[in-house]
Amino acid sequence: MNQRHTQKQDAAGVMQNPLNIAIAKRDSQTIQMVDTAIQHKQTLLAYQPVMMSCDPRQVGFYEGLIRVMDATGRIIPAKDFIHVIEDTELGRRIDALSLNMGMQSLFKKPDLRLSINMSAHSIGFGPWKRNFYRWLERDETIAERLILEKTESSAMNEPHKVVKFMDELQLLGVSFALDDFGSGHTALRYFKDFMFDVLKIDGQFIKSIDSDPDNQALVRAMIDIAKHFDMLTVAEFVETRAEAETLIALGADCLQGFYFSAPSVRPRWAENSAVQAAS
Repeated sequence: MNQRHTQKQDAAGVMQNPLNIAIAKRDSQTIQMVDTAIQHKQTLLAYQPVMMSCDPRQVGFYEGLIRVMDATGRIIPAKDFIHVIEDTELGRRIDALSLNMGMQSLFKKPDLRLSINMSAHSIGFGPWKRNFYRWLERDETIAERLILEKTESSAMNEPHKVVKFMDELQLLGVSFALDDFGSGHTALRYFKDFMFDVLKIDGQFIKSIDSDPDNQALVRAMIDIAKHFDMLTVAEFVETRAEAETLIALGADCLQGFYFSAPSVRPRWAENSAVQAAS
């Protein structure tokens, strides 16, 4: 059997591998689910509070996390679909919807400060831009209470494009957060150009930090970097009291995670607003 024939067989074998077929089918189903949810307006935000370290009972701001509903009415979190659609047109539409719902919440509640996730791929996307400026025409103070979160990997893919976008919106009062810091390959030289306002430390460094000296050293270094560049630090995925206390001692400015609250599609501030409106 010649080498060319063997290579063809290997290539065919890879294509017909049951695992590859299963993954392709799952991704196709995920894309269809998200597309259907968008068409039927079955999207919503879940809000998770980010607590102040100086007083862990005080909310610094909320993060709005996109959710979609499947055909059975189940609420599906972004982690279950975003990796499939992030580089597609659906990813851009999801970002535009997230922004629109977040801006609506900011408009309704004047004392709310909210962060919304956005991929660098969505920069320049028409519906996203229209949503942004449409809400600013209704209330220009919204920009000062909006934080746009970009993942480390997303920001580093197109750094110059991201820097220009940030410069334009920061002039309007918008803040920017670098999400999942430590999970990718950030070129530290870009820190001087990016000028992020918030640094969110990836959860892999937070887990068991109270008993992990290596994670303590790494998080301490991240906090020092953030302080040098005047960035607020947020420790993500805080799940225990011991983790929270350790992070406060290390100097983290804010804490976010299930120890304080799970994301909710019915946050307390929305319930309180409804009560006040009815009274």
